[in-house]
Amino acid sequence: MSGRRRFVVSSRSIRDGYASYDGPLHHHIARVLRLRTGDEVLLVDELGRRHLGLIDQVSQEWTAVRITETLDAARFPDAPSITVIQGLPKGEKIELILQKGTELGVAEFSVFRADRSVPKLSGDKLQGRLERWQRITAEAARQSERFDQPAVSWHPSAAAAAAGAANAELKLLLWERGVPTPLRELLEGMARPARIALAIGPEGGFEPGEAEAFCFWGFTPVTLGERILRTETAALAMTAIVQYKWGDI
Repeated sequence: MSGRRRFVVSSRSIRDGYASYDGPLHHHIARVLRLRTGDEVLLVDELGRRHLGLIDQVSQEWTAVRITETLDAARFPDAPSITVIQGLPKGEKIELILQKGTELGVAEFSVFRADRSVPKLSGDKLQGRLERWQRITAEAARQSERFDQPAVSWHPSAAAAAAGAANAELKLLLWERGVPTPLRELLEGMARPARIALAIGPEGGFEPGEAEAFCFWGFTPVTLGERILRTETAALAMTAIVQYKWGDI
């Protein structure tokens, strides 16, 4: 399959053995890549399923693909599913976390409004931001040739985000206050968990009440050492560490 161009798509676009696309994806296929009838493509949906196909028709406004084979999701054997629970930071930092976290193999991003979050999101503004975040993870998944696309969800508070990770086997709270356990010490000798949740605060970290909410839901406070990392650095460092220990890095 290495010679096929690869695209991340929605499973809803594939039915009765065909898929058709207009808009940005059609533009990318027909105008940027200049693919033509008969060219082989690989469509990967949000469930990780791979759909092998041939371009059946390219018009001015849309591209049609005939599906020749569908394969189940391909995943790294026994790799844990990683959820990054991120307090919303300022500016474009969340976009960096989403993009690079996707490249590193994060399965889900759970963004929440922390007490120290500066941006205020609600209504149409929140919906527009969620759509943009999903486009960022889709593009990062395509670029890194992942076979799935991370989900992105929003929570109005730290407590809601913590409750949403109740089914994770290993729950880590990056918190420099109190008496956190060094991450290296905690992970040493630990068996591979199926699901991991990593909680990182925005600029300034967590308020004590937020940390208590995470601890209530079973999160263990940990530290990465003496240096205080920026929120975007912390999220990616935590992900890389657990991926190196148990994942596909």
